[in-house]
Amino acid sequence: MPTTKVTRNYQVTIPSEIRKRVKVEAGDRLIVEYVEEEDAIELRLPHRGPRATRKLGHPLASEDIESSIERGMGECLRS
Repeated sequence: MPTTKVTRNYQVTIPSEIRKRVKVEAGDRLIVEYVEEEDAIELRLPHRGPRATRKLGHPLASEDIESSIERGMGECLRS
């Protein structure tokens, strides 16, 4: 299992074998979460890929907004 060191500025380097495996690139944002049951820090990549968009000026009903929020929450929880 690869290890890394925390710098004096509290920064860490993700080992190259891990970066290559999950395709982390410079500038990517990561979700950092503490998992109490495992006493561990978990790093996750947010959803990648195209997102559904709407053209400006297209009227939205409240049902459209609610269904978009539900889909987005579902995608977030799957990550």
